[in-house]
Amino acid sequence: MRIAFFSTHRFDRQFFDAANRVTHHDIDYLEPRLVSATASLAAGAPAVCAFVNDTLDEATLRHLASGGTKMIALRSAGFNNVDLAAARTLGLTVARVPAYSPHSVAEHAVALILTLNRKIHRAYIRVRDGNFSLDGLLGFDLHTRTAGVVGTGKIGAIVAKILSGFGCRILAYDIAQNPECVALGARYVTLDELWAQSDIVTLHAPLTSKTRYMIDAATIAKMKPGVMIVNTSRGALVDTFALIEGLKSGKVGYVGLDVYEEEEQLFFQDLSSHVITDDVFARLLTFPNVLVTAHQAFFTSEALTVISETTLRNVTAFERGERSGNELF
Repeated sequence: MRIAFFSTHRFDRQFFDAANRVTHHDIDYLEPRLVSATASLAAGAPAVCAFVNDTLDEATLRHLASGGTKMIALRSAGFNNVDLAAARTLGLTVARVPAYSPHSVAEHAVALILTLNRKIHRAYIRVRDGNFSLDGLLGFDLHTRTAGVVGTGKIGAIVAKILSGFGCRILAYDIAQNPECVALGARYVTLDELWAQSDIVTLHAPLTSKTRYMIDAATIAKMKPGVMIVNTSRGALVDTFALIEGLKSGKVGYVGLDVYEEEEQLFFQDLSSHVITDDVFARLLTFPNVLVTAHQAFFTSEALTVISETTLRNVTAFERGERSGNELF
């Protein structure tokens, strides 16, 4: 089956070409992001493969459907960028990769915590410049600190396990308790309790209408002074303006972000010779206690292998008139 593959990067070709040696689909790799204006590039392709920052709103989906597309294959777990109601109305099948390597994202979240705390990123630059001073690099022991894990699915549970290994006290919040976390000794509490007691807050929740801006000015006001906030899930879980105000006041002591709510104009491209015109993002980068990575938490060979293989299996199942089990409706 022909697949129009949007937002192509070099690593996509590497892993999808390897996986396609088994499935033998006709992949048309396209560099542009999928938006309404670029949807015509998929004309005649029964399947479209989209990434996290592609925009599959009603207008885009209508363009795709009119061009003959019948299936949307998401190479991601999240699907907040897809108008599912419109897809259903248009008769489009939407499938995702519900789990690839939860260890990749969990380990990256912990890497952000460790780097922020011990200021590894700043120490690296200093030593490279011949500056061996320790001033400004003071950290704290993770042992006995309280870590609040918001969302205890596969990723959150692994984060809880790793932090438990450091000797952290684990507080957890989710709509359903994970027995693995309970067995670790994690204590499930209300969000207000988690905000108030945690030295570190790490987010592992999906983006929904209920979780959008779950961390805002009111939330930050309930947190401990100097709290560390880490987000490796979805950018819009955090109100960036409120986060900046928290940093300016000192209420927020550390921030680690692998996602940003307006990242589609920034991430996954080289803008090193361009002026960053997003003033909010530029302001974030001025804080010495903020560490941003460009949506790379998923970026391990194990995760990319599973993503490519699962995505192509989803397409194969659709081609055969079967269900892979990863369809969204």
